[in-house]
Amino acid sequence: MMGRSHLIIGTGVSLSVLQLLGMPVTAPAVTVALIGSLLPDIDEPNSLLVSKALPSSLIRLLQTILLPAAVFVYFYIPSKPWNLLLAVLIGLVSFLPSRSLRKVLMFVIGLGLVFYGHAFAPWNLIGGSLLMLCTTLTHRGLTHTLYGTAVWTGLLYSTTQQQGPEIWVAGGTAYAIHLLADSLTNRGIRPLPPLKLRIRANLMSTGTKHGAVVENVCVVLTFILAWFAFSPLFL
Repeated sequence: MMGRSHLIIGTGVSLSVLQLLGMPVTAPAVTVALIGSLLPDIDEPNSLLVSKALPSSLIRLLQTILLPAAVFVYFYIPSKPWNLLLAVLIGLVSFLPSRSLRKVLMFVIGLGLVFYGHAFAPWNLIGGSLLMLCTTLTHRGLTHTLYGTAVWTGLLYSTTQQQGPEIWVAGGTAYAIHLLADSLTNRGIRPLPPLKLRIRANLMSTGTKHGAVVENVCVVLTFILAWFAFSPLFL
């Protein structure tokens, strides 16, 4: 399913659930719902979430900076032959395609969170470690499992429980809805690896005309649910 459909469906359903349960729909809840609706696709560098967080303009800027950086390392770092090896490595990275460069940036950001982020918030150590792990995963792998859902919901619960349950409920629901939506595709998901159980409804293939029809139907159903949940506020 396309990222924009995940965004609408995951956010719409999770916020409707909050409203139907009588929980407040707050700005933090909306924020984690938006993130949670896209988060399982963090294992795909060209997904909507990652491409918006690390846009093409940033990738081009990085490529522009890396080559001069390689030259600087070679001529101004006295530790031979390591300066040559490091310069070659930096130069090679600058020629990587956008998808691979996003993975490199994700890994570097995760590494920074592990070594320096814990000074600001303890959970940054876990978040950084998970971010680095995601760069090694195949698409629709570990992040598209019940384990991934539990980790995301648990992180939200442990860090926001003082602010009310609506935050972790919204984020966890949006994440789970993403998995449910992907289970409609021909590829489906494996919710409990290493078990071979695969959930797939074979209703659509992402990027096809038929797939677009199924996605649009799901979006319309989401709007109907949202209308049912929120219309009493305006009547």
